[in-house]
Amino acid sequence: MQYRTLGRTGVQVSSLVLGAMNFGKIGRTTQDEVTAIVDAALEAGINLIDTADMYGDGESEEMVGKAIAGRRDDIVLATKAGMPMGEERNHRGSSRRWLVTELDNSLRRLGVDHVDLYQIHRWDPTAGDEETLSALTDLQRAGKIRYFGSSTFPAYRIVQAQWAAREHHLSRYVTEQPSYSILQRGIESHVLPVTEQYGLGVLVWSPLASGWLSGAIREGWEIATNRSAFMPRRFDTSIPSNRARLDAVERLAKVADAAGLTMIQLALGFVTVHPAVTSAIIGPRTLDHLRSHLAAADTVLSADVLDAIDAIVAPGVDLAPDEKHDTPPSLLDPSLRRR
Repeated sequence: MQYRTLGRTGVQVSSLVLGAMNFGKIGRTTQDEVTAIVDAALEAGINLIDTADMYGDGESEEMVGKAIAGRRDDIVLATKAGMPMGEERNHRGSSRRWLVTELDNSLRRLGVDHVDLYQIHRWDPTAGDEETLSALTDLQRAGKIRYFGSSTFPAYRIVQAQWAAREHHLSRYVTEQPSYSILQRGIESHVLPVTEQYGLGVLVWSPLASGWLSGAIREGWEIATNRSAFMPRRFDTSIPSNRARLDAVERLAKVADAAGLTMIQLALGFVTVHPAVTSAIIGPRTLDHLRSHLAAADTVLSADVLDAIDAIVAPGVDLAPDEKHDTPPSLLDPSLRRR
């Protein structure tokens, strides 16, 4: 396992992060299975676990808490807040009212007195930066969180938040958690240059592109992954962007074969070699999934392999631009650009 410094915090974290989104009803995993996955991950050298309040409506946090009981101090523990937690309109977002309440809920579910990294799951256009940063700074000073970060923020919002922290003399975001893979490289042109400029740690999610780069999807095969079962449109190959992804996967598979690598090793090795990336978040549902990911822990791609990847998916290009998660709200909701 490789270790990197998380931004400018001085905290050493593994290059692979155990993501807990599939723990519980989303991945249909039991507590015994989750504990076995956590045990194996820690034994392999992973020391950062990332979850969120909304994963399984809190179930993931509860399962992580039970799995790490008795060894909390050996783990860098991260969770997130901001996505809706039920129908109540104020049980979401990044207002002080909600963050103070929901952090206590997360701590209770995790069975801990603090988290190491508390992340805003998505930018909340209804809450000002000073509102959110002042709440997070107070929670940090209270000892309930050690650091805080953002997740899937547009580049300009990352810059704005850094400015607001300086302007109002508040603590700042020290990490960003964007989506990044060989098939979705858009952040190379805007987000990653910004995180490098401000010295942010970067924990990338979906490095296997929702399973497209897992080795389980190939031309002529039935697509029957767990993700495709509840997100069928993202895997419908009659849609041009999905066809482009499948074509790219076929070419990437040849690159991986020639290099003696699995598709997972190629995919994880690609994102972790980027100088702006600290770690890649993996989300195994089974021990076998975890083992296939761990095989990439020491993968270092050669320049020839990286050049071959660039020839298939050019730097800065998203093959499925409609699936981006950091699009400004005004581009998605006509009422916001016409009022």
